[in-house]
Amino acid sequence: MSFTELRLRTSLSIVVFLLCLLTLGAIFTGWYSQGQVSALLGGAGAASAVEQHFSTVTYVYAGLLVLAVLVVILLYYTLSRAVLRPLEHVSSQFEQIAAGDLTQRIEVVSDNEIGTLHLALKHVQDNLVRIVGTVRLGMNEIQNGSQHIVAGNSDLSSRTEQQAAALQQTAASMEQLASTVKQNADNARQANQLAATASEVAQRGGQAVGEVVTTMEGISSASRKISDIVGVIDSIAFQTNILALNAAVEAARAGEQGKGFAVVASEVRALAQRSAQAAKEIKQLIEDSVRQVSEGSVQVERAGATMQEIVDSVARVTDIMGEISAATTEQSSGIDQINRAVMQMDHVTQQNAVLVQDAANSAVSLSEQVGSISSVVAGYKLLGNQIIDVPAKQVAAPARRAPVLDAGHKPESAKAAHPGAAAALGHNGAAPAAARTTERVRKASAVQKPAPATSESTAGRPSYVMKTPGASKQSNQADDEWVEF
Repeated sequence: MSFTELRLRTSLSIVVFLLCLLTLGAIFTGWYSQGQVSALLGGAGAASAVEQHFSTVTYVYAGLLVLAVLVVILLYYTLSRAVLRPLEHVSSQFEQIAAGDLTQRIEVVSDNEIGTLHLALKHVQDNLVRIVGTVRLGMNEIQNGSQHIVAGNSDLSSRTEQQAAALQQTAASMEQLASTVKQNADNARQANQLAATASEVAQRGGQAVGEVVTTMEGISSASRKISDIVGVIDSIAFQTNILALNAAVEAARAGEQGKGFAVVASEVRALAQRSAQAAKEIKQLIEDSVRQVSEGSVQVERAGATMQEIVDSVARVTDIMGEISAATTEQSSGIDQINRAVMQMDHVTQQNAVLVQDAANSAVSLSEQVGSISSVVAGYKLLGNQIIDVPAKQVAAPARRAPVLDAGHKPESAKAAHPGAAAALGHNGAAPAAARTTERVRKASAVQKPAPATSESTAGRPSYVMKTPGASKQSNQADDEWVEF
């Protein structure tokens, strides 16, 4: 173990022990010399013996003096190496930290009090590195956020102006739509009357089609009867043909006496054949007529069903037109209410445009303040691997609902209800922006009725703002920058 690793308490104990040894040695040497002098003075040759003894004592004291000088030199060297040099190194480290240089690495080389001092200094530097790095990163994040807020507020301001213009156009369009809806209501009533008339006509057409269906059924029944009669005629012609054939056979059997009867039988047979042929043709025509009548009956039945569907559809159309007429009347009154609401929205949008512009001014002021703080923190030198990234606390702010206005009530600006809201966004530099905000909003709402305070909409919602200098002297040092309320 080297001298630099000795504790100061141990080193001082060793020094005191060595001094005690030297003192005891000097006392023992004096006592011994006194005894020797007394013995020499009592004998012969005392003068020479005393002189020799004093010479010896002189050499002994000279040796003790040299030993004391060596001990003092060793003590100085030891204290210089173990105490003075480390203290000078600690002093230089403090000077570098005071100058803002946190890049020097502090090495703990011993376990004594000096090593403890180095370790404490290392902890101080590490904490400063952590704090400065965190503040620097936080300032960068706040700077970026402020720039985004400024850009977003500018964009929101332009969009709010566009929305105000669009709302004005919407109000004009709603007026035109109201007149159009009224005209549609009149047309719907006329269409309802026409649909009722068409329903009556369709019902009469359905009755006529029903009568045609009945007539076609009678014709179909008569055609079937005619077909039966033609079948009877065909049967009679067939039997007549057979009788004529039998008569011809009998006439041939009678010989000369039956020639005249054979001629008659031949004519009767020819007549029967023509009758049978005519009956077939009539039957074919009757069958065709029956088939056509059947098809006509089916088509007439379909036409009757279609007419019934038309009647039902016209009845439904009549009901729907009645509902459309009633709904159009309700739409007309609803559009009037919407028109009034759009006008109120236009007024509120103009006020919001003023508030957005004021918020943009406050964000610019906050960005300037963050820049000044960043310039102060930038004076500290850090290594890239020494920056400790600590994520910022995310504050969830619920969306703020716009107040619902009636026809005769116009809202007061929220900034007028909270005149200190803009000042809370930063230090004293944001106060002029807040004053300008309050003045513009007061002018914009000079013709309005006073509205109740809207502080209830932000109740229970945490907000984080920079504290003004001297605002809270009783707060801790760790919380002297931000306050939650």
